[in-house]
Amino acid sequence: MKTRKMIVAGICLCLAQYSYSQERMGVTHSGHITGQPPFPVEYYSELPNPAATDNETWRGVSGVSVNWGSKYVRYAKESKAKLPKDITGKLKGWKGEKVSAQLVIASAVDLENVSVEITAPLHVSGKYEISSDCILKGFVRYVMTDELNHHKAGTCGDRPDASRYDSTLVADPIDHLALSLPVAAKTSQGYWVGIRIPRDALAGTYKSDVTLKNGTEVIGRLKLELQVLNHTLPAPAQWAFHLDLWQNPFAVARYYGVQPWSKEHFALLKKELKPYADAGGKVVTASIIHQPWNAQTYDPFETMVTWMKRVDGTWMYDYTVFDRWVEFMRSMGVTRAIGCYSMIPWRLSFQYYDQATNSLKELHAKPGEQVYRDFWLGMLKDFAAHLKSKGWFDITHIAMDERPMKDMQEALSIIREADADFKVSLAGTLHDELSDELDDYCVALRMKYSESLKRKRRSEGKITTYYTCCEESYPNTYTFSNPAEAEWLGWYAAKENLDGYLRWALNSWTIEPLLDSRFYSWGAGDTYLLYPGGRTSMRFENLLSGIQAYEKIRILKQEWERNGNVKKLAKLERILRNFDEHQLKDIPADRVVEQANLFINTL
Repeated sequence: MKTRKMIVAGICLCLAQYSYSQERMGVTHSGHITGQPPFPVEYYSELPNPAATDNETWRGVSGVSVNWGSKYVRYAKESKAKLPKDITGKLKGWKGEKVSAQLVIASAVDLENVSVEITAPLHVSGKYEISSDCILKGFVRYVMTDELNHHKAGTCGDRPDASRYDSTLVADPIDHLALSLPVAAKTSQGYWVGIRIPRDALAGTYKSDVTLKNGTEVIGRLKLELQVLNHTLPAPAQWAFHLDLWQNPFAVARYYGVQPWSKEHFALLKKELKPYADAGGKVVTASIIHQPWNAQTYDPFETMVTWMKRVDGTWMYDYTVFDRWVEFMRSMGVTRAIGCYSMIPWRLSFQYYDQATNSLKELHAKPGEQVYRDFWLGMLKDFAAHLKSKGWFDITHIAMDERPMKDMQEALSIIREADADFKVSLAGTLHDELSDELDDYCVALRMKYSESLKRKRRSEGKITTYYTCCEESYPNTYTFSNPAEAEWLGWYAAKENLDGYLRWALNSWTIEPLLDSRFYSWGAGDTYLLYPGGRTSMRFENLLSGIQAYEKIRILKQEWERNGNVKKLAKLERILRNFDEHQLKDIPADRVVEQANLFINTL
């Protein structure tokens, strides 16, 4: 006979898998690719390039040229990349910082098996070497993208017909798994080099040799110099920047064709979400109801909490999946907060298991109705007791996303009745009158907190951040965005004296994200920053650079304020004023970011 615990666990797993019975596999959306597992993981071929070879740029070119490019440029595959003549790439960074560069191969002839070898960076004294384990390297692969809405104002709104938008291949995924690649004639190919500088490294200059080969034939030699400055960043887990990128474990289960919450699933999640933890991710994304965002992603968020109505009409809640997920993310180093979504879902429908009929049912209720209050009050009281038993109550937030003011007030009254000490977070519209109730407040880039509100919240130990979404044309993290815009985001948080940044989708993958970043709602790349296989991207690596800049600014400001260095503080404030989103259409983000980095890296 099955025990009560076994029955509940089975129900919970059934609910977690529910979306996969909804014929989501193989759904066709006009103009977009579709398919079923197995999807590409280690090795794959990119989609055909819609753009014709730009023969004009290849006129008079023969053989192969290699050199350092810019980490802010998505080099067009079909065009001859314009590169400087200096074969030495130069990087600067603090101890504990991850620095990045991009080299480019431009070949007029077919290359069958290109590989890149980089020697471990050696200090000029010859007494200290940065281990090769500290180097992230990989080909910058090409993925299908699209463009802004036709009126050039963001990408909000359904776009089911890809033919209405200009679709091209664009450089973005960083493929550390492909040890070599073929490069076709008249093709440019980027290659990413990232170095995480050890916190105990000696200050000074380090040198590396970079050798590019086609099979055994050497096709290029470059130099790399890394100047390690005499400043130190703390470990990412100690960074002050509040990074909240919503994780989607359900996308990982679907992509790999594994059972949600199985041993295999968690092994994959460890690989896929490591970049988030390594970037100082602070918040665990937990879905405590079925589809809090009404299936806005290809892989909907299922409930991590089992809601069961017993035969006698009382309620029982099982937190088996929730606990395993939170414990896993905490083991990864994401320990600052847990965001539980959502008391106010986008579709006001709540799924539960009805013991009397042995079936899943839905309750349709909205804030302000007695049935809504009764549904949530009992659960929140039970949830609070469970969280306290786990030692997680003080870091857990009942979280809402872009909900109306009236609905928020109704939900808050229920939360406070359940437990007055519950923390609450909101990513949505700015309402000063809600601030006192919100421990974590995040508003859209276009909304500006008052200086007095920011000071008040900081004095109370509350988190105050901002987000970008499909509304913004610039800055953004689409696969067609200027990669420097991702770095710009961290600088902007420093300028506005905010605690960090939120993005609604870390890995809500499209059907085949390594091949096609287009989605049937919003612009390409809007739904994810990381690629399968634990791959990062040009966007994610530049976002990390912006977070590190934020930490540098914080440390330097403290130092200069302590020393009374008014001159440097004034110069920093002048530089930060350049991070104005209204200028980005005319002044590219890379120009602003490069000038700012020049200042904080020449101290």
